[in-house]
Amino acid sequence: MTATAPTQTKPLIDVIDLKKLFPISRGLFRAPTDFVHAVDGIDFKIAPGESLGLVGESGCGKSTTGRMLVKLIEPTSGHIQFNDGDYERDVANVSRGEISEFRSRVQMIFQDPYESMNPRRTVFDTVSEPLAVQKIGTIPEREERVLDLLQLVGLTPPENFLFRFPHELSGGQRQRIAVARALVMNPRFVVADEPTSMLDVSIRISIMELMTELADELGVSYLYITHDLAVARYMCDRIAVMYLGKIVEVGPTEEILAHPRHPYTRALLSAVPVPDPSFHRTPVEIKGGISKAINPAPECRFIERCPFAAQVCEENPHPPLIEVGESHFAACYRVDEI
Repeated sequence: MTATAPTQTKPLIDVIDLKKLFPISRGLFRAPTDFVHAVDGIDFKIAPGESLGLVGESGCGKSTTGRMLVKLIEPTSGHIQFNDGDYERDVANVSRGEISEFRSRVQMIFQDPYESMNPRRTVFDTVSEPLAVQKIGTIPEREERVLDLLQLVGLTPPENFLFRFPHELSGGQRQRIAVARALVMNPRFVVADEPTSMLDVSIRISIMELMTELADELGVSYLYITHDLAVARYMCDRIAVMYLGKIVEVGPTEEILAHPRHPYTRALLSAVPVPDPSFHRTPVEIKGGISKAINPAPECRFIERCPFAAQVCEENPHPPLIEVGESHFAACYRVDEI
């Protein structure tokens, strides 16, 4: 009988009460008193091999969350527990001496393929840079690894792309290079920050298919940041809906889309176009525009726009996530009444 590897029972990523506050300067010699609450006490888990979609309006804190998970910015407070077999670390406490090992396990795909590549570096230089930084392999070995990855991400024949510069590539080709660069170290976890939002519609589906196939083939877990629920449905096992620094609903993708329980999630879904002119969806009437995240009041972040707001919402702090279905949670005091 062939022995099998033990299944990892711990979540790969366990985010606990994560906060990021950006101070607003009031003067050279005065400590700031006002803060932008970009991320304000969020919790979620990502299992090994799972893809979690983080969706919401621009400015709700999605990208800030992703950047904290890969240690590009430091959290104000909270914990990001990363569990990869014997390697268990709180990302917030990873020291400078450990950063290289951490970077080999966690990578990020950025939104803009035109800005995330150095125009003076060839494709080989760009994709092989993590290997050079980690001092892995000789130059011929790195070249072979890069060729294999270019083949894997659909840039064929790979020899034709190896020494091209970014200006010689299309947007889709650049984003494939970005995917190859993120995967060159065989990471366990990748943050994808709207990787298809700046691409033509005809190219998006090929990049999405590529990332899905690579996740299955290489066992990569994703935090997929997007404002497009259709993309989240295609890419993600679960969805977390974020509003003004808070996660207001989280659950399995099809459950969230079929049975949204938070008013904000319902509003997002009502805005998704349906390719059927005979279908009439009842719009969810929400009031005003998104509130400012500067020193927000303690009550529900959605209260000023919510059509179901009541006295209980005004008299209590922002509601916690409560279970409203199997693995389905929503942050709303009136969830059973709407």
